[in-house]
Amino acid sequence: MTDRRSMLKGGIAGAGAAIAAGATPAAAQTGGAPIKWRMTSSYPKALDAVFGAGDIFLKAVSDMTGGRIQLQHFAAGEVVPGLQALDAVQNGTVECCDTAAFYYIGKDPSFAFGAAVPFGLNTRQQNAWFFQGGGLALFNELLAQYNVVGLPIGNTNAQMAGWFRKEIKTVDDLKGLKMRIGGLAGQVIAKLGAVPQQIAAGDIYPALERGTIDAAEWVGPYDDEKLGFSRVAPYYYYPGWWEGSSAILLMINRSKWDELSATDKAIFTAAAHQAHSMTIAKYDDVNPAAIKRLIASGTQLRAFSPEIMDACSKAANELYEEIGAKNPMFKKLHDHMMAYRNEQLLWQQVAEFNYDAYQIRSRTRR
Repeated sequence: MTDRRSMLKGGIAGAGAAIAAGATPAAAQTGGAPIKWRMTSSYPKALDAVFGAGDIFLKAVSDMTGGRIQLQHFAAGEVVPGLQALDAVQNGTVECCDTAAFYYIGKDPSFAFGAAVPFGLNTRQQNAWFFQGGGLALFNELLAQYNVVGLPIGNTNAQMAGWFRKEIKTVDDLKGLKMRIGGLAGQVIAKLGAVPQQIAAGDIYPALERGTIDAAEWVGPYDDEKLGFSRVAPYYYYPGWWEGSSAILLMINRSKWDELSATDKAIFTAAAHQAHSMTIAKYDDVNPAAIKRLIASGTQLRAFSPEIMDACSKAANELYEEIGAKNPMFKKLHDHMMAYRNEQLLWQQVAEFNYDAYQIRSRTRR
């Protein structure tokens, strides 16, 4: 486990140092054999930010190796359906995929910790947990059981709570609500009487339009605008308490990963870091303009009431206790992450949160 943590945490150093020192692509190759892999995605190409994380990764790998390593990127449905990406990597149909780990909580609810859990970490906290706090190495203990290795290649940052055909004013308004919602959040809202649905991105709009579902969450303003949800559901709620951040994960077939040289593993890790940073920046760049456009076109922003937030938090904690009592890996990841979150909050409430609050107040006074 120590060796794996060192690789995941510091693998960027080898390839990055060579590039920083002015190494040419040919030098970065180190004479390795050509490699051609296929990478299937859980996302459609139209969602250029989330699908684009995979594109950034594969281009970085190609650039660092002078084209010696080539990965072909397939959108959801081109090789396998989006929610079967892990299975395709696990059984060797493709060598790797870009996906959200919580799509696979049906296999084990512990998968949620590789993407997002309700009332979990924000993006800064998740990065610290993954890369410094031992979270990624711990999550890879789970992935090892499924013959894959995981590297984060992006994050959507804090998400919106989604699109609703009617207003949600009280906890009772959740009863009977059919909602497309991912990960463990579906099990949380089910405790409050809602009916969760797991639907891939391309199928959400028609389900919402036909009234098959009453509400849907996806990501945030930029991606949601592209999918057109504002045309069929007027109320846009926040905050997305189930995804204070949401990691995009590269999953690699473990046998294929083990075949890579130490240098190529370092290159893959460096490329993953590049994609991760650039995707976070992409979402921060495009979401402000997108939410302005949505509001200008008639979208009505709504905040969940404190009553609803408290009820959801209580239901989430009950769910964690229930799952943890039966699943040691889940409990291990949950306890580790939440302890880390609480320590982060002690510091961030002193500096980060107060600074942000001042900036917001200052802006409104101008």
